Amino acid sequence: MSLAGARQDRDPGAIAAFSVALGISALASYWFVAHVANPINQVTATGDTIGALWAAISTVFVFRHSVDESSSAALSRVSGTLVSFVLCEIYLLLFTFHLWAIAVLVALGAFILAMAGRDQDTMPASLATLVVLVIVGLDPHHAAQQPLMRLFDTAIGVAIGLAAVWGAGRGIELATRPRQLKAQVLPRPPDRS
Repeated sequence: MSLAGARQDRDPGAIAAFSVALGISALASYWFVAHVANPINQVTATGDTIGALWAAISTVFVFRHSVDESSSAALSRVSGTLVSFVLCEIYLLLFTFHLWAIAVLVALGAFILAMAGRDQDTMPASLATLVVLVIVGLDPHHAAQQPLMRLFDTAIGVAIGLAAVWGAGRGIELATRPRQLKAQVLPRPPDRS
């Protein structure tokens, strides 16, 4: 049984395993960025804390009920974040934070993605842009480093999310296989009608 099968069959054990794997993977992403990645390249306390949160959000975003669904979500998350990275990096190298930048960069990102045929990536791009600009608005020091750091946090969160959904899927398949085999081996009772 796959993760999608567990959802359709409402198998409580498989659904519990999926739910626990989601929670643990979100925690793992947050912990990894907060305690391993951030100490390597500390930028700002605000940015580092939000970066750990951003990695966990990326993990939750890609953790879906199948590896194919998760891979599609990962592509959307990464491509949207890449567009946001380029737009924010250019903006922050040229200008300081201004409230109007939110409207301009979100609109520009949506336009670029729609023209590229990737309008499904507008939401991740817009969210990444908002996070970068809000961090820079709160703490303008090292503003030009923030887009790269959020791209890095996204990559970590996506990688952990993809690994976790793959592992959860394999675990659920192994856990439900004995029940499926047992159901196949046992003869059906005779029809007494």
